Amino acid sequence: MIENLFINYEEAAAVILFGIGFTMLLFQKNLIKKLIGMNIMDTGTFLFLASMGYIEGRKAPIIVDGVTSAERYINPVPAGLVLTGIVVSVSVTAIMLSLTVRLYKRYHTLNLDEIYILSKHSMEDR
Repeated sequence: MIENLFINYEEAAAVILFGIGFTMLLFQKNLIKKLIGMNIMDTGTFLFLASMGYIEGRKAPIIVDGVTSAERYINPVPAGLVLTGIVVSVSVTAIMLSLTVRLYKRYHTLNLDEIYILSKHSMEDR
């Protein structure tokens, strides 16, 4: 059991990162800390996809010397998924940071529970 963990250390690290990020997302009340947790989860997912796409002894799928056998190359799809995921993750992070700034300007706190209570009071005042 433990020797399999050392063999698949990339996957173990990816699961640990995902778990840390998910725990932060669930239990933190500060919006910035939740955003950091989401980014840690993304990193764990990207590490897992990249480690699944790599095969020892194979090369990138660039045909050189006329070798077209698929057994000589790695699968490029996981790398494409990771790159696409990074772009989406950066975009989501930027939007979430801008929304967090707007919430802070309006409610003067980053605590999600306090924002919820203050928003309830402002809805009742209308």
